[in-house]
Amino acid sequence: MQLGIQNIGVYLPEGRASNLGKLAEFEIDETFVVEKIGVRSRSIMAPGESTTDLCVRAFADLQLRGGPVPEDVDCVVVVTQNPGANIPHLSARVHAALNLAERCACFDISLGCSGYVYGLSAIQAFMAANELSNGLLFTCDPYSPIIDLADKNTSMLFGDAASVTWIGKSPKLVGGRFTFGTLGSEHAELTSASSAGPLSMNGRAVFNFAARYVPADVKELLAINSISVDSVDRFIFHQGSKYIVDTLRKLLRLDPEKVPFDIIEYGNTVSSSIPIILAKDLGESAYRTFVLCGFGAGLSWASVVLTRPSDL
Repeated sequence: MQLGIQNIGVYLPEGRASNLGKLAEFEIDETFVVEKIGVRSRSIMAPGESTTDLCVRAFADLQLRGGPVPEDVDCVVVVTQNPGANIPHLSARVHAALNLAERCACFDISLGCSGYVYGLSAIQAFMAANELSNGLLFTCDPYSPIIDLADKNTSMLFGDAASVTWIGKSPKLVGGRFTFGTLGSEHAELTSASSAGPLSMNGRAVFNFAARYVPADVKELLAINSISVDSVDRFIFHQGSKYIVDTLRKLLRLDPEKVPFDIIEYGNTVSSSIPIILAKDLGESAYRTFVLCGFGAGLSWASVVLTRPSDL
């Protein structure tokens, strides 16, 4: 049986920071917040809450949805660029918190907004090569500790969250061929000089990058997987902002009903933005074919086609 996605757990902290209180400070109106940024409030991790805590709570949600028994987990991969501590790797800390078996492999992937798609490819290839059966792909990039609240480009955009995707042998979704890319020459357009921040982003440059590279990549993805635009039920783009997602939809001439945008109450959750939406769509049996596309820090991008097995 081919490895694939069996289920997804999600954790969004209860804390919220409203963007509406920043209207006068940044000389903008509510229409700009809702229609351009697409974020009315941002999820914020609680004081004392760690990246490990966020991952553990995402796993608790996965268990409620029907996840693996902890002792059966043989692989943990965590996608993060903001792990909370440099040593040891976050996946080792998650392993300890979940009391997983000693035979479980653990490693991190240092990627942000493109990381979920990269992570799907990496964990499935690693598991297949080593004959593993139950893998957990976590995403956790809480940016609130590294945001400068006076920075208009970042302080109204990012929210904290975590997700965990169970990769196993009885999948609800299986992957086709992937596409990847990197524009390393422009890496400085989205950067943080140290683990303590602050995050710096050239919003216009990141937007131009996405508008230039993502549509071409999606077209290539469809071609190498021999599927048409019309046969795709959901196009789940990284939720960078409403303006970015709307622009990609228009450039690709996609049906608005097929392109979800759903971050207005919690914000851009970086590597978690795609799996948060995918978790909601996983139970909708009418959705048979998905295109996922992540793009951001690096500057990097990655896309994949996921399909539901014919017997589901």
